[in-house]
Amino acid sequence: MQFPILSVLIFIPLLAGIVLLMVPAQRKDWIRGIALGSAAVVLVLSVAVYALYDVAQAGYQFVETAPWVPALGIQYHVGVDGLSLPLILLSGLVVFTGVLVSWHVDERPREFFSYLMFLGSSVLGVFASLDLFQLFFFFELAVFPKYLMIILWGSPKTREYGGMKLTLFLFAGSVLALVGALAIYFGSGLRTFDMLVLEKAGFPIAFQQLWFPFLFLGFGVLSGIFPFHSWAPDGHVAAPTAVSMLLAGVEMKVGAFAALRVAIMLLPDGARFWAPAVLVLATINVVYGALIALIQSDFKYVIGFSSVSHMGLVLIGFACLNHDSLLGAGMQMFSHGIMTALFFSVVGMVYDRTHTRELSQLGGLVQKMPWAAVGFIIAGLVSMGMPGFSGFVAEFPIFMGAWRTAPLVAIIAILGVVVTAGYILLVVRRVFFGELPKQFQNIPDITWMDKLAIGLLAAFMIGLGWFPSLMTSVLQPGVQNILGLLGG
Repeated sequence: MQFPILSVLIFIPLLAGIVLLMVPAQRKDWIRGIALGSAAVVLVLSVAVYALYDVAQAGYQFVETAPWVPALGIQYHVGVDGLSLPLILLSGLVVFTGVLVSWHVDERPREFFSYLMFLGSSVLGVFASLDLFQLFFFFELAVFPKYLMIILWGSPKTREYGGMKLTLFLFAGSVLALVGALAIYFGSGLRTFDMLVLEKAGFPIAFQQLWFPFLFLGFGVLSGIFPFHSWAPDGHVAAPTAVSMLLAGVEMKVGAFAALRVAIMLLPDGARFWAPAVLVLATINVVYGALIALIQSDFKYVIGFSSVSHMGLVLIGFACLNHDSLLGAGMQMFSHGIMTALFFSVVGMVYDRTHTRELSQLGGLVQKMPWAAVGFIIAGLVSMGMPGFSGFVAEFPIFMGAWRTAPLVAIIAILGVVVTAGYILLVVRRVFFGELPKQFQNIPDITWMDKLAIGLLAAFMIGLGWFPSLMTSVLQPGVQNILGLLGG
């Protein structure tokens, strides 16, 4: 019997979150130690799963099954393929670095780190789920902790608005997705939620065309798809640093991944029918998000709208439905997750020391926080799609795939990258260069834990930029599986 590595990976943070709630509140060192130890184990296990994955073997690996509610066709069913595996690794990285940059949290750290662990368990559960009910279960598990973390530890001015807006948008999306999931369950006539069985159900074309939008848009709300994107910048800005890292770095990928795994893979004919509409919305994402980011005066809002723009590239990759675009979309989900986590971590470090996010009030911080400046610049180069970094190797296949399907979309999306370069260079100059304001002359440098988080995230973006085959070889079997379902 194989070691249940995926179950251990999913439930360690859940167990850690429960244990943390039982630790006396005054034992803050214990609380931080348990959180860091649990996050470190999750990171090590996620790296181990990635390293042990056999790229020569098609299909799902590390599969585990157990009865859950047999009368309703529900089972505990986990496994990973080439598409979910990079996201498992992404989750381990962001949870670990999120704990590192939150080490200074002194207000109710027990609850803070507990809820952070619950979020980690939720995203890992979604990426590993092969049962539709189970996927939806883990998808919904994160809603309440996200809301609590934003309204309790978020920005005082916007946390109630941002937390409520995020929750209402995601609940609305969940309702759409639930309706679509029930339609698939009853429409198949198989009395099962097993997605590997449902992939072969052969739903009628009219059925697929009807229910695809429910599932794609329902899950797509969490990915920030236009016009249901407005929760994202407000939610990111209102959230504390670690939650912003998870929301933009991982949770938006949860929405995109669920849309891919459920809507596209179970309803491929519906995906082909609705692909032009999705392509239009995704292109709006890219351009609109970049243009709005360009005119922001708040440091964090720039990154919030940047996330909306870059997720548009993922959705373009999905909508083109060809090998290159899907491969690029898989790479982009990982690259954007790491990049955005680094962006938001640096924004948090700057705010914690200057107590402002207004770009007009910042400047010259490279003198006081050189490591943070370098980290932000590296993330900026990734965002701009510069060669030698993960953003280039992720975006280039998307553009190739888009050119084959809709050349005009490729041209517009590439122009969006030009706008991206504009706001990134503008922010770098305003925040880190120029004259250091007098009120910031005595601010401290970032901690060694902050530097470790920046170094770890930057290393993955640079490593993937130079050695893309480390991920393309993993993604390849998953992409081939989707193409097989699409009949391509």
